[in-house]
Amino acid sequence: MKVLVLGSGVIGVSVAYYLARAGHEVEVVDRQGGPALETSFGNAGEVSPGYSSPWAGPGVPIKAIKWLLMRHSPLVIRPLLDPAMWRWGVMMLANCNARAYALNKSRMVPIAEYSRDCLKALRTETGIEYDDRTQGTLQLFRTQKQLDGIAGDVAVLKQYGVPFEVLDRDGFCRVEPALARTKEKFIGALRLPNDETGDCFKFTNRLAEMAAALGVRFRYGTTIRGLAAAGGEISAVHTDAGALQADRYVVAMGSHTPALLKPLGLRIPVYPVKGYSITVPITDPSASPESTVMDETHKVAVTRLGDRIRVGGTAELGGYDLTLRETRRATLDHVVTDLFPQGGDVSKATFWCGLRPMTPDGTPIVGATPVGRLLLATGHGTLGWTMAAGTGRAIADLVSGRQPEIDIEGLGMARYAGAWRGRG
Repeated sequence: MKVLVLGSGVIGVSVAYYLARAGHEVEVVDRQGGPALETSFGNAGEVSPGYSSPWAGPGVPIKAIKWLLMRHSPLVIRPLLDPAMWRWGVMMLANCNARAYALNKSRMVPIAEYSRDCLKALRTETGIEYDDRTQGTLQLFRTQKQLDGIAGDVAVLKQYGVPFEVLDRDGFCRVEPALARTKEKFIGALRLPNDETGDCFKFTNRLAEMAAALGVRFRYGTTIRGLAAAGGEISAVHTDAGALQADRYVVAMGSHTPALLKPLGLRIPVYPVKGYSITVPITDPSASPESTVMDETHKVAVTRLGDRIRVGGTAELGGYDLTLRETRRATLDHVVTDLFPQGGDVSKATFWCGLRPMTPDGTPIVGATPVGRLLLATGHGTLGWTMAAGTGRAIADLVSGRQPEIDIEGLGMARYAGAWRGRG
């Protein structure tokens, strides 16, 4: 059947590729001039199933207050007269308890682990390259309190059979030798050896090329105006190039998905949480990270991508504003020079920001909707790169009438009260 995929970020392109591989006629529509030019462009580079945890959890409200008072804060809130922001915030606070955290984590880990397996299979089958490394991730702790606080995370890792190591200074220097120069700043680390890294932009572009070779048509530079519905199902997509029709429609437009769905009576709590990154040219490979190193204090990830270091993090709530703020860059500069002072030249770094499509429970929205012929693949937050391949495979299975290989029932929009109100 013919399928229209709306959005050409890493999620949309992954969906298109797996749909084409399943034998469908696929067209991708995006306002940008190519794939992965928005949120997928400059992310932290992590494929980290082991860190697939909701932001909402026990103790987070108190931590958030402390973060807001830090000089290099991982969290910035710019209050707006935006009801969607406040509703999202209230819903997130409602998930800041042990019961909700456990439920949300149980929904996130399977899709993340499955996606990592799909990505491995994709590499084996196609030989796709994207500055990928399979050397795990390392979470660094500056205080004993932080290290002692990982007991809950370790219990969850054990529950899901995720390999891990708790390391002292000698241990984390063994896997990240460059940290020997700054090891006294840290107490210890948690390592997840099965996590991976890679350039999401490169991956998405390579995958788009392979999808095109399978017959996928990419309609770039095309603005999506809205969805037309008749008889309880989608009948067309209105664009500035005219109406486009298909047998199935998949919306993978990240933070812009709610506005597209609202006229249909679909209400999903996906809200943009702005993240920043710098990309630093490596000057001394021996003084640079081998894989991804996460600074727990500042919630910043430092990742090696070929001859570059990607430094990504911070969470800024402030709507759809894409202003590059120098105070946020200062935090990223501080972390990379604090961990790897001789690794790269921050004076030559490029600065970027993107809007992560976050749900208040941290779990993506993947699957069918009450509107016929319409499916969603959105709300992946900071884990779009981690969950992309698995999301693409699951959507392709649903469109093909097959049961996905993992249980996606908890990933549907039905988990949100009031998500479907009908048109009007």
